[in-house]
Amino acid sequence: MKPTLLIAVLLAVPGLAAAADPLENWYLSGGAARSYQIGVDSEQTVGGQPARFIRYVQGESASYGALTQQISAKNYQGKRVRFQAQIKTREVSQWAGLWMSALRPGEKYASAFYNSQDKPITGTTDWQLRSVTLDIPQDAATLNFGVIDGGKGQVWIDQLSLEVVGNDVPVDQLPGRRPPALEPSL
Repeated sequence: MKPTLLIAVLLAVPGLAAAADPLENWYLSGGAARSYQIGVDSEQTVGGQPARFIRYVQGESASYGALTQQISAKNYQGKRVRFQAQIKTREVSQWAGLWMSALRPGEKYASAFYNSQDKPITGTTDWQLRSVTLDIPQDAATLNFGVIDGGKGQVWIDQLSLEVVGNDVPVDQLPGRRPPALEPSL
């Protein structure tokens, strides 16, 4: 059997997915999600367990796909949170990187967001540690996080962690996005 185990195989074998599905709670999202595939790869690993991956397969290569997980923000409300992972890339044509967002109930756009686009990984790279840190609003409902594959290529992630960190860890912000002012300008 090939070292790459795809979701289709997990779903086709009853009991296998329930026993130890490394993609449990992960899904494919993004502007051109249908152009990408997600899975696990036992040959590409840092920590000994199969690494998760997203790869371009066909279709719209001018957009992006994301390997995504969404969880309740309840345990992280009002806290500074860091999502960290080892990342490896092969032939990424646009950019790759970790991302994270927090949404309030009924919110269409994220109240906290960062996608690493200002620190892109391109081309073919070996494993490297990357992270995203955000302040999660007190009333946040959900956290979304994962890895983006922009354009063609493949991205692996391994040794993932999501943790509360102290205020000594800086928050990531995209250039041109400033935090809201504490006082009005009248």
